[in-house]
Amino acid sequence: MHKYLIIVSSLFFAHWVAAAPAVIPAPPSIAASGYILIDADSGRVITEKNADEKLPPASLTKLMTSYVLSYELAEGNVANTDMVTISENAWAQNPTFAGSSLMWIEVGKQVNLKDLHKGVVISSGNDASVAVAEHLAGSESAFADVMNQHAALLGMTGSHFVNAHGLPDPEHYMTARDLAILSKAILKYPEEYALYSQPDYTYNNITQTNRNRLLWKDDSVDGLKTGHTEEAGFCLVSSAKRNGMRLISVVMGAKSQSAREVESQKLLSYGFRYFETHQLYSTGDALTATKIWAGAGDSLSLGVERDIHLTIPRGKHKDIEAVMDLAEFIKAPVSAGNEYGELVIRLDGEELLREPLFALESIEQGGIFKRLWDAIVLFVMQLF
Repeated sequence: MHKYLIIVSSLFFAHWVAAAPAVIPAPPSIAASGYILIDADSGRVITEKNADEKLPPASLTKLMTSYVLSYELAEGNVANTDMVTISENAWAQNPTFAGSSLMWIEVGKQVNLKDLHKGVVISSGNDASVAVAEHLAGSESAFADVMNQHAALLGMTGSHFVNAHGLPDPEHYMTARDLAILSKAILKYPEEYALYSQPDYTYNNITQTNRNRLLWKDDSVDGLKTGHTEEAGFCLVSSAKRNGMRLISVVMGAKSQSAREVESQKLLSYGFRYFETHQLYSTGDALTATKIWAGAGDSLSLGVERDIHLTIPRGKHKDIEAVMDLAEFIKAPVSAGNEYGELVIRLDGEELLREPLFALESIEQGGIFKRLWDAIVLFVMQLF
């Protein structure tokens, strides 16, 4: 392998110069059973406590219900115009739902899937959640199995679902970390994510206000969801975007409705004040070109297969160092997508990121004379 130093501090980051705070203080103390703050693009955890503790999620469960529906819509398996016949299980008068949040749907009536999705997200309707579950999977128990499968695919290792709404069950739990992972996945469906910012929803002549009061208190907050039961306490998952940087905060088990909002704002304020996120490279960008031996061409472009974001302490961009470790001798034929090195990014000597470098193009073998000549040159080079 051989190394190339990328001078990111003077080239890539020249337009990000900003006055750095003198110090970065310790994260704020958060009054909650568990919490986490991450950057939505880089995935970096800025601060956390008890983020892997399995806790009752209450209506935060509906984030997964909504995610599964968004996934099925994107796959074309269902449509927003689907008409769903409301069963007795999904009926607002189901005794199971007594005293809980509802969309107020009626048994035997038909409701389109788009309206039910609004009922899940905006009204936080337990009845709407069951109706969606039955439409997608046939029964709520079958849907819970689907939820668990999606959780596994997303890497949510500390969650288990037994229902679509979050009413208490000892086998129904989530972690703050898993909720951050799930929220990051929901952002990939912008049309459905937009539902989380709607201030209210009217169905059956009943208007209900979005329970996420940060939508009115902080202009940068545009989702996600609240939850509350006696077992879970007061919970809030928030997503906010300022100057191109998006953060996700998760607060579980706060003492009151106002407390979950205050603690969430503490986390978001800390993250935005003391950290910054930048997209360093884009999918398919040619980061370097290296010599190709015995090929129809003389050089091979290498790059990354995903967008690379980095979250760092604010004002530390001048200290970033990126190094590429490349295979020393690359011989044709080469197929696009083959790995030929890695990108390593460090800050103050600490490794922040290690990413494979892939061939961005395919290169066939050269003619017989090119192959022969390159073989001779390589032989001589390796002697010395």
